[in-house]
Amino acid sequence: MSAWIQNPLRHLGQRLRTCPPIDTTLLTHFQGKARECGYTLSEGQHRVIEAMATQLAALEQGQARSLYLHGSVGRGKSWLLDGFFQAVPTTAKRRLHFHDFFARLHEGMHRHRALDDALGATLDALLGDCQVLCFDEFHVHDIGDAMLLTRLFGALFERGVFLLVTSNYAPEGLLPNPLYHERFLPVIRLINSRMQVLEVGGDTDFRSLPANREQQRFTQGHYVWPADATQRQILAVPAAQALTLEVNRRPLRALHSHERQVMFAFDDLCEQPTAVIDYLALAERFDHWIIDGLDDLSTCSLAAQQRFVNLIDVLYDQDKSLLVLGKRSLEQSLGGAINDLMRTRSRLGQLQQMGPAA
Repeated sequence: MSAWIQNPLRHLGQRLRTCPPIDTTLLTHFQGKARECGYTLSEGQHRVIEAMATQLAALEQGQARSLYLHGSVGRGKSWLLDGFFQAVPTTAKRRLHFHDFFARLHEGMHRHRALDDALGATLDALLGDCQVLCFDEFHVHDIGDAMLLTRLFGALFERGVFLLVTSNYAPEGLLPNPLYHERFLPVIRLINSRMQVLEVGGDTDFRSLPANREQQRFTQGHYVWPADATQRQILAVPAAQALTLEVNRRPLRALHSHERQVMFAFDDLCEQPTAVIDYLALAERFDHWIIDGLDDLSTCSLAAQQRFVNLIDVLYDQDKSLLVLGKRSLEQSLGGAINDLMRTRSRLGQLQQMGPAA
């Protein structure tokens, strides 16, 4: 058996000692976290940790190169990002879910639209003197967002902000729609020229590890089908009593609302023109979510599919308790043409499943 397999972290440390001096705090951190999880780091994760450690040392000299991490769902990208964020010694750092940041960016651009530099004013308000910015779950589907991203990344690099980005997609896989992809090439070229692009690989689904599941409120939730009266009674699902909530100065129909719990029909959340900024506002108000009436997503519009993906992203990132009442099994419900559904399948697959009684 090779030395790498027998003791990968020690082998990595030996390799790093042959390179210019780097900060070893990150290696120690990940060694301890991996041991706690009973997890063996993949070779791809080792390469990422090595790059992170190198850039962590270079940050002090102002010579760090930003990092772009991509890979399939469950490979530990967010875990690596969180570890790096914790190890960065400066307080001028921000760790943001990309959905959250981009929603607030749009809002700020609208608020400062009368200014010559609306983007600069918005970044001043959102980031202040931030030197290290970590974006989790970066992806692009809208050409309008894509055009703004060119300006955003350019502005961040001009400000000398160090970026650490995670994504399910390699840069070339962003905005795959052939109608728009060519117009997004400037962003792809900017990422490849200004960032070190690394793939996070491995065979283990990091989210399936017991130590990770026990720490998350989201994974303690349920996916229930066909959501009959008996199942609803067992889970104490409240009776529907339609009401109207105000979200970002617009009305939104709900089926139930009490203290920190809310229940929505799938159609009201995803077939109506709701947006990520609405889900973020609701997530601030409610910790316990019930989504009733999920059917086969493949029969829904692409817009509805994307809204559902975005909704689950927000609830997962905000670690909210979730109960999904489906008409079909989870496997039968998550058909569709949206690439990001692979991430949604992974996340909802972590919920406790309750099917029909035998």
